[in-house]
Amino acid sequence: MFFQGGITAMFATVINAGLVLLGSLLGLLFKDRIGSRFNSILVHALGLCVLGIGITSAIQTDDTLCVIVCMVLGTILGEAIRIEDRLDAVGGILRDRLMRGDSSSRFTEGFVNASVLFCVGSMAIMGAMEAGIHGDYTILISKGVIDGVTAITFASAMGVGVAFSAVPLLLYQGALTLLFAWVGPFLDNAAITEMSAVGGTIIMGIAINMLGLGQGKIRVGNMLPAIFLPLLYLPVSQWLSAL
Repeated sequence: MFFQGGITAMFATVINAGLVLLGSLLGLLFKDRIGSRFNSILVHALGLCVLGIGITSAIQTDDTLCVIVCMVLGTILGEAIRIEDRLDAVGGILRDRLMRGDSSSRFTEGFVNASVLFCVGSMAIMGAMEAGIHGDYTILISKGVIDGVTAITFASAMGVGVAFSAVPLLLYQGALTLLFAWVGPFLDNAAITEMSAVGGTIIMGIAINMLGLGQGKIRVGNMLPAIFLPLLYLPVSQWLSAL
């Protein structure tokens, strides 16, 4: 049963990888014909779509206080352990090691840069959670479209190596989706609802970054612990209410 459900949940990741391949192909075909203005307006359009997805998930909460408390505590925890900086460091290490002695290779540059960008991100984790637990592919399909548009730009600049980034994307994101599909049946429905609501709130932060709103970039990666805090908040809240 888990195997069948997990394979079904992988559907969105396969589409995500396929869109990266399609975007890479378009980038190679229309190399040097794609202007920055075209890319900019598409990113803004997709940012508005991501904002809508985030709002839709966030308003499904049955406990607004849970979302607020989890966001505050999760962000404090994430800032304390510097998750976003560590994710960036992992990407830098991968780049340095894979491109060692081959820094002139555009294939390697395209493959590594695209792989890090498509795999190391908040939407990959939240999308895998929604696909694995709920069978909801909205976030991963949206991520796939964003990755596909990005692949057009990358491939036009760095070549065919970008297309091969679909392989680590498929393995990493697929593994996350299967993991969430496995643990999903053991989670309380109320906890799942609040985890999705917290995730939706974080997704709104991603949209704000894409739209270039605010005075600086929101460190969304540091908010990721908040997604899992409803698993602790709800039992503690119920215990306090019973006193």
